[in-house]
Amino acid sequence: MKYKTVGEKKQKSKLDRLNDKIDALSVNMEKMKLAEYVDMLNNPRRLLYINFLQGISRGFGTAIGFTILAAIVIYFMQRIILINIPVIGEFIADLVEIVQMQLRVGAMVTYF
Repeated sequence: MKYKTVGEKKQKSKLDRLNDKIDALSVNMEKMKLAEYVDMLNNPRRLLYINFLQGISRGFGTAIGFTILAAIVIYFMQRIILINIPVIGEFIADLVEIVQMQLRVGAMVTYF
């Protein structure tokens, strides 16, 4: 019958801890999908396609967001004109007039 010494138990526990850490590392790498990322980097066509779709999505999202923001700003500007705040109301009325003239004429309007 063979008896384990104290040194062998410590060595075994170190190996167990090392194996546990390796297992945790492999699980984390699997969660990161590192293999899929490396495959994508090795395939330039797929990488260009994904970047192209991301660019289109960002551009479309920016356009939609700016449109919504501009609509909200114009709405509040119209409300300020209706309230008729002296300084701000006149300034916004001038801006609205300039925009309307620009739309009618289609040319650059200059004021002296």
